Amino acid sequence: MKTDNKLIGAGLLTAIAASLCCITPVLALIAGTSGLASTFSWLEPFRPYFIGLTIFVLGFAWYQKLKPKKQIDCNCEKEEKPKFIQSKMFLGIVTVFAIIMLAFPYYSSIFYIKTEKHIIVVDKSNIQKVEFTISGMTCASCGEHINHEVNKLTGIINSNASYENGNAIVEFDNSKTNISEIEKAINSTGYSVTDKKEN
Repeated sequence: MKTDNKLIGAGLLTAIAASLCCITPVLALIAGTSGLASTFSWLEPFRPYFIGLTIFVLGFAWYQKLKPKKQIDCNCEKEEKPKFIQSKMFLGIVTVFAIIMLAFPYYSSIFYIKTEKHIIVVDKSNIQKVEFTISGMTCASCGEHINHEVNKLTGIINSNASYENGNAIVEFDNSKTNISEIEKAINSTGYSVTDKKEN
């Protein structure tokens, strides 16, 4: 029974570790400490291994739980009902939680509130578009976090950060904000602007 508990614990830890790089930006947003967002981005390359380990550990735990027990002929007392933490129900809850954690990068963007911005552009010649190359992004949650911070600035017309492309394309009114302010907002998230070019 202790082995089952260790397997369940290991399954939970690996599932959380697999998505920690994407959970952190959401937690940083909720806590209001955006600089912590990229803290666990170094875990991203190990994500496939954590996923595989989670599946293996929980699969083995289910195998242990479901395999037929050997019948022993004796007149001893009947086996006690297992505690909740050792039950199939608990293992089922842990498995569902692990699946939710593993899938987190695919639905993490729902935690970022989309805000409608009403920008009044006085002079169209003030509109500028810049592409920032950003290092450290690992999932859609990272991109949403960057968009959230950039959109706090006055004069931002559109911000589109993409972790797949490792960039953010920002359109803004340069009479209300500037490139260095946008770069500072991106860097405040914990990700780093490595290059920028005007489009």
